[in-house]
Amino acid sequence: MAESSAVPMIVLTRHQDNVEAINSNLRNAGMAVRCNWIKELTDLGEALQQINAHMLVAFVGPDPADMTKVMTVAKQYGADVPVLFARDQVDEEIISNAMQQGARDVVTLMNPNRLRGVVARELEANRQARALNSTISSAREYRDQLKSFMAGSADAIAHVQEGIIVDANPAWLDLYGFKDADALVGTPLMDAFDAEVHAALKGALVACLQGKWSNHTLKANALLNDGSNVPLEIELSRTEFDGEPAVRLCFAARKRESGNLNEQLTEALERDASTGALQRKFFIEHLKKTLAHPIKAGVRELVAIQPDKLDAIADDIGPLVVEDFIAQFAGLVSETRQASDLVGRFGDGTLVLLMERGTARDIEVWATNLIRKVGTQVFRLGEKQISCTCSVGVGLIDARSPNASNAIADALSARRAAETAGGARVNIVDHREEDTKREAADEVWVKRIRAALMENRFRLMQQPIASLLGEDKGMFDVLVRMVDEQGEELLPAEFMAAAERNDLMKNIDRWVIGASMTFIASRPVKQLFVRLSKDSVRDKSLLQWLLNQLKSSRIEPGRLAFQISEQIATEYLGDTSELANGLRKIGFRFAIEHFGTGRDPQRLIAHLPIDYLKVDGTLMQGLAVDQALQGRVRDLVDQAKGRNIGTIAERVEDANTMAVLWQLGIEFIQGYFVNEPEQVVMG
Repeated sequence: MAESSAVPMIVLTRHQDNVEAINSNLRNAGMAVRCNWIKELTDLGEALQQINAHMLVAFVGPDPADMTKVMTVAKQYGADVPVLFARDQVDEEIISNAMQQGARDVVTLMNPNRLRGVVARELEANRQARALNSTISSAREYRDQLKSFMAGSADAIAHVQEGIIVDANPAWLDLYGFKDADALVGTPLMDAFDAEVHAALKGALVACLQGKWSNHTLKANALLNDGSNVPLEIELSRTEFDGEPAVRLCFAARKRESGNLNEQLTEALERDASTGALQRKFFIEHLKKTLAHPIKAGVRELVAIQPDKLDAIADDIGPLVVEDFIAQFAGLVSETRQASDLVGRFGDGTLVLLMERGTARDIEVWATNLIRKVGTQVFRLGEKQISCTCSVGVGLIDARSPNASNAIADALSARRAAETAGGARVNIVDHREEDTKREAADEVWVKRIRAALMENRFRLMQQPIASLLGEDKGMFDVLVRMVDEQGEELLPAEFMAAAERNDLMKNIDRWVIGASMTFIASRPVKQLFVRLSKDSVRDKSLLQWLLNQLKSSRIEPGRLAFQISEQIATEYLGDTSELANGLRKIGFRFAIEHFGTGRDPQRLIAHLPIDYLKVDGTLMQGLAVDQALQGRVRDLVDQAKGRNIGTIAERVEDANTMAVLWQLGIEFIQGYFVNEPEQVVMG
C-alpha cells in the first residue's frame, strides 16, 4: 500500500501506543491511512491548518471539559474535519454528550470492530462531502446550462382507462426505460408500480373518475424496465381519451431556478449518503428550530430505531456491506413514516425521528407495525441473505418545556433498554407527572380548571370532516382548549387527566355542549360532533339537562351528534345503551369514536343504536402499505354498512391513506390532511 495514497488522519494523544493501535487496527482491516501524531492540544490548531486531514481522533479522559476543549480548537481551525473521541469506556450518555458538541461518535480501543466500522463510515461520508463540495463549485459554473436543460424537460404523462395504459408520451417512456410505446400501451397500470401502493392507486383512480380527487399528490414507487424502482409524486386528473373517460397521470419535470440549486445541494450536504437521513449535527439544528414553535394539537415524540444485535450482524456480513444493510433498513423505515417526520442518523445504525401525531398511541402502534415489518423482511446483501429484528425507543417531549437534549437521551436509552430486554419491542420513557408528584400537581390544576370554568376561559375549536362522497356535508368535530391566566392556550393533554381524576369532566362537557349549541344556532352547521366523558355517560341527569338546553337554544337536535369512545362504551355498556337510546329519542345523533381496536367491536354494533362509527386513528398508521390492516378496516366498514351506519376515518394525514380509504368504502375522513383545528367564531 503506497504511503502517498493513504488517507491522512490526525491522532491527538500523549501516548504513542494509542497511535500505533489505531494505525495497525485500520491497516489490518485493509484501510489505507496515515496517522499524524499530535501530542499536545496546543499544537492541534497548527496541525489542522497544515495537514489536509480527513479525520481527527482525539483521546480524552473522563472529564467532559476535555471534549469541549478539543471541539473548540477543531471548530476554529478545521470546521469540516470529522472528529471522533476515543475513551477507555463508552456508553449512550457519553456518545450523546459528544454529539451535542459536534463530534461524530465516540469509540474505544476495547472494541476494534466498532472502531473500524465507525472510522470507515466517517471517512466515506467525508469523501462524499468533499466530492459534493467539488460538485457545487462545478454546478455554479454550469448553472445556466443546467437551468435551460431542466426547463426544457417534458412532464412524463400517461393515460389510463379501466386500469390499462392506453397512451404514454416520450418522457414517460424514457422514465420507464422503453424505446417505443408498443411495449407499454395495453399493459395494466399496476404492473408499473410497487404492489404496496396498488390499493392507494386503485382508490385514487376511482375517486378521480368520480370527480372526487382534487389537487392531491400520490406517492408511489415506479417499477422500471431494468428492474430498479424510483419514488414518484404523481398528479391525477380526469380527462377523455378517444372520446372515453380516462385518468391522466403526470409526473411533473422538476424546474429548478438557479437559486434553488444551492438550496438542494446544501440539503444534500446535510444528509447521510446511505440513509438519506440528516446527519446528527443538522438533525439537532432542525430539531431545535421545530421545538421552538409549539405544536397546535396532538403530541410530539422522539423515536430511536436500530436493528437488534447490530455488531453481530456486522461481524457476519463484513464491514464492506454494513452500509448497504443500514440503507435497506432505513428504506423500510421511510416506507412507513410520514414525509413530514424529521429523520436523523445517530451512530452506526440508529435512526432518530421526530414524530407529530394525534395521540401517543398512534406512535406506539406505528412502531409496533414497523417491528413486525422488519421481522418479516429478507435483506439481500451480495451473496448473503439475512433477517433481523429491531427495537424502538420513545422519548416524550413536554409540550410546555421541550428539551431536545433530554428527549434524544431518553429515546436512545429506551431503545437500548428494549434491545437488552430481548429486542423486537417498543420501550417508552415518560418522566411526566410521576405518581409521587401527581397529587400535588392535581391540587394546582383543580384550582386552575375551576377558575377557567368560572371565568369562561375555555375555547371551542372545530375540525372539518371531509366527505369522500363528493359534496360538502358541513360536518365538524369539536375540540376544546383551556386559556391560562396569561392568555396562553393549553392543550387537552395538559389538563384533561387532572380533570378526569377530580370529577371535573362533567363541568367541562357541559361547557362544551352549551358552546356547541350556541355555535350551531349561529352558523349553518349540518352536523357537529361533541364527545362525552365517562362521567357524563354515567350521569343520569344529563338527558333532562339537554332537554332544558334545547328549549333555550331552539336548535334542531339532529344537527348535534354525541360521541363516546369505544373503550367507555365497552366498559359501561349498560349506561351507554341507556344514554344512546335516550339521545336518539330526543332527536340527537349518536357516534362511537376510536372504533375498531377493542376486544369485541361487533358486540357494540349489535347492542347500540349508532349513527356513525369513527374508525380509530391508530388503524391509519401504515394503512396505505399494509394489506392486513386494509382487510381489517374493510371488515369494519362492511359491518357498518350492513346496519346503515356512517363511517368516518380518524387522523388521516396523507393522500395515499385517503385513496386507500376510498377503495375500502369509508364515507368521511378527518385529520390534519383535511384541515387543522380552528377556533370557533360565534355570531
